[in-house]
Amino acid sequence: MVSLASPTIDLPKVRGKLTADAPLAPLVWFKSGGNAQWLFEPADVEDLADFLAGLDPEVPVMALGLGSNLIVRDGGVPGVVVRLGKPFARVERVDATTLKCGGGASGILVSSTARDAGITGVEFLRSIPGTVGGFVRMNGGAYGRETAEVLVECEVVLRSGERRTLAVEALGYTYRHSELPEGAVVVSACLRGEPGDPAAIQAEMDRIAAAREESQPLRSKTGGSTFKNPPGDKAWRLVDAAGCRGLRKGGAQVSEKHTNFLLNLGDATSADIEELGEEVRAKVKASSGIELEWEIQRVGVGK
Repeated sequence: MVSLASPTIDLPKVRGKLTADAPLAPLVWFKSGGNAQWLFEPADVEDLADFLAGLDPEVPVMALGLGSNLIVRDGGVPGVVVRLGKPFARVERVDATTLKCGGGASGILVSSTARDAGITGVEFLRSIPGTVGGFVRMNGGAYGRETAEVLVECEVVLRSGERRTLAVEALGYTYRHSELPEGAVVVSACLRGEPGDPAAIQAEMDRIAAAREESQPLRSKTGGSTFKNPPGDKAWRLVDAAGCRGLRKGGAQVSEKHTNFLLNLGDATSADIEELGEEVRAKVKASSGIELEWEIQRVGVGK
């Protein structure tokens, strides 16, 4: 395994942008954490495929979207972090009910494009602060719907550099989980809805946006939903019942507005945030006997 202490990685030539020792804190919602050994922003799919094909197979690769559901540990991320920029943020109508979405397209762009095309069924993506690549990998969902219900197929670039199209059935979807191979990068996805009225679609998007604004600490440094909802219950209720509302660790705090959100109050380290999450898990386990599972991804190495 290549580590951050490695002096160099022999990298293939690229047409996109490669940055050594790249700060990741500005790119994630928590605004904390260390650097990527290398940050790669490919020019297009071919650039990404050629890069991964030529990269030493021992070098780890991680895809980064909007960084909304992510804790980057303070020691940084070894290997290469791939960030899909504008070339991967396009959304195009394929037919009356289908959109082809780049892996870097946001949920807001997807749902707005669907509205303009008179396609209903993907409004819930308006409420998820992420990109299509993350939705596909994590079976992102909200307000009673999830990606597995609208995904037709996705195109991925495997760690080997091979491009492959995978039908939704091949992803082994469960709650907030897929069986996408390690190191694979989702470069596009086809999503299918149903014919709908643009005005009604906009009204539903407005309802979702208002509900999020009312119930979630959207204007804070946060990472979205911290823990998965256990079967038949809500993570926020269990956290609240365990007495964790407002609980602090260093510069990190359990939100008082929505207890399934952790906050960086300003100067929290990623260790503060992760340790607070583990303390919450322990208190919930002691209180209810239920072991909460992390929904937020935690990546990289500690200091």
